[in-house]
Amino acid sequence: MLRLLVSTGEVSGDLQGSLLVRALYREARRRQLELEIVALGGERMERAGARLLANTMRMGAIGLWEAIPFVLPTLRLQRRLQRWFRQQLPDGVVLIDYMGPNVSLGLSIKRRYPDVPITYYIAPQEWAFKFGSKGRTNLIRFTDQILAIFQDEARYYRCRGANVAYVGHPLLDTVSAAPERGEARQQLGLHQEAPVLLLMPASRRQELRYMLPHIVAAAAELQRLDPTLQVVVPAGLPGFEIRLVQQLRLAGVRATVIAAADADRLKPALFAAADLALAKSGTVNLELALRGVPQVVVYRVSGFTAFVARTLLRFSVPHISPVNLVLGERLLPELLQEDLHASAIVRCALPLLDGSSPERRAMVEGYIRLGEALGEPGVTDRAAAAILDQLQCRSTPRAAL
Repeated sequence: MLRLLVSTGEVSGDLQGSLLVRALYREARRRQLELEIVALGGERMERAGARLLANTMRMGAIGLWEAIPFVLPTLRLQRRLQRWFRQQLPDGVVLIDYMGPNVSLGLSIKRRYPDVPITYYIAPQEWAFKFGSKGRTNLIRFTDQILAIFQDEARYYRCRGANVAYVGHPLLDTVSAAPERGEARQQLGLHQEAPVLLLMPASRRQELRYMLPHIVAAAAELQRLDPTLQVVVPAGLPGFEIRLVQQLRLAGVRATVIAAADADRLKPALFAAADLALAKSGTVNLELALRGVPQVVVYRVSGFTAFVARTLLRFSVPHISPVNLVLGERLLPELLQEDLHASAIVRCALPLLDGSSPERRAMVEGYIRLGEALGEPGVTDRAAAAILDQLQCRSTPRAAL
């Protein structure tokens, strides 16, 4: 039996991991291989068939100050992983996104177990942010192959000597037939004619703190301008619901909060029903774009993290949303750090709520170009085949380790 460790964190990683786990099992059955997948991830991966070694969904953070609470849990997890490796050495390792912990894990595995092949799938966005652009990146030190989901990502790592295969973006595999607008609104209990505003503020607790107040204040103002506006908010993680309800009530926003347990199942209906989304920067921007939902992108970290990034790391990028990064243009409005406040959100949102506005029309047309740039469906099947090819061609000499 082949044993594979798949490591990721955060909501988007768990989603992508679950799609890959299912594809790996499909490909293993096709090849008549016995496969066991052990995972660092979340409930989605567990439901897909992985045996969960640890749940990493609440251990993600963006920024220096924000990461401090997760230092001790991460160290405990690393010690647990070291014990597991000594007892059940896997035939291969797949790392999905989750930059800091996965890079640290990859370096540690390659140092201790150099014959265990490591695949990075959905690599950190160095290709976009240009960290390490003058030399080799850390990923090349420990990866045996990189499965790139963006063409620019593939070029970036290939030029630096990595073994790279471009597979396309896995979200293409999730864009199945969506319900009709009327059916979606009926399913969600929404009025058929009144406009719908979808709020997607957070998949990390820190994001609730830094972004939710601004998004909720903007929703309150938009609802004041149009009292018929319906607001829907899916919770990013279990436990977020209470905070969402409190903030919405405090701001006087009439809204429907979708429990995290139901959010995945209802996501196609949410996207089909929405006229506009206010969303944090991340994978959700691509999901909304592939479903044709106009959006305003927001993001904010602590003042300390922003200061360090700007002054010490000289962090400066033209775009932060993956939609804008892929297209190389500012298709989606981005409101970051000090620019993120309710009045700015409202200013960007109003023309996008107008079904005949040039801003809305240009964004929807840009989504067509985005879909063409993301590759072809069948992404997770191609990724699974590449991973199993590697495992079958390179068996791990366990006795020697």
